[in-house]
Amino acid sequence: MFKRIVWIGVGVVIGVIAVSKAQSYVKANTPDKARQFLLGPDQEQVASKTLGGLIAEFNAARQIREEELNRRYIDRAG
Repeated sequence: MFKRIVWIGVGVVIGVIAVSKAQSYVKANTPDKARQFLLGPDQEQVASKTLGGLIAEFNAARQIREEELNRRYIDRAG
């Protein structure tokens, strides 16, 4: 179990490094118009907006699944 946690952590770290390097490359080597198309007009907040969107999407999916399970168990108990 500990090995899995370590490897998942290593994967996350490598992913974060790869994304930050890719964003740095895009910022350094693309014209402003292309950069705005790829990263949006607010280029400094891309990571926080992406993380916020992922959290909102996860919470929406979690709520749908929770409601589905609640209906299933209420129907079974009733």
